[in-house]
Amino acid sequence: MSISAMTGPITGREAKKAATLRRIQLRALELTRDRGLDGWTMDELADAAEVSRRTLFNYVPGKVDAVIGSVPEIPDAALATFVGGGPHGVLLDDVGELALHLLDDEDFTPDLVDLRMQVATATPRLMLVAHERFQEVLTQMSGHILAREGKEFGEHRAALLVRLCVAFFDVALQQFSQDPHEAPLSQRFLDALATGRELLGP
Repeated sequence: MSISAMTGPITGREAKKAATLRRIQLRALELTRDRGLDGWTMDELADAAEVSRRTLFNYVPGKVDAVIGSVPEIPDAALATFVGGGPHGVLLDDVGELALHLLDDEDFTPDLVDLRMQVATATPRLMLVAHERFQEVLTQMSGHILAREGKEFGEHRAALLVRLCVAFFDVALQQFSQDPHEAPLSQRFLDALATGRELLGP
């Protein structure tokens, strides 16, 4: 399950599920920071997150998913809009809009960003898995572009466009880390994308 998959207003049961998943991932990050990935058990994570063992495994299949999460999903409606040429009719803007569905400002609070960086840099195994999942996301995004533009658009061009958006995200994340209170990460990403569009031209 991915928190980012729950894009848009959520209430009631979905809100409770999102809050539970965030709590599980936060406790998993804290345990990994304090003890290392091999220094805690799933039973201990369940206790720390205040859920039953059965509930825990309904949310995450194992330690790695608890710490770094699963590959985020894009809502079907948003994907259909993108493949159909929307929502703005400008490819770069629409790829950026699609990428926003992979971001959730509640998943990128200053404390969480710092905690994730601490854990990732201290755990090479997690870095490897995160890189593999990142590549999977890039492949999926490239596929969505080709589904929209047609195969004649070219796989290399689709991959380059996705990489440009990754660069915009990196800039946004750096700015957010330096001053997390000025604007949320999603807004900084949109600002970076707008600046990139101006630099690249129409």
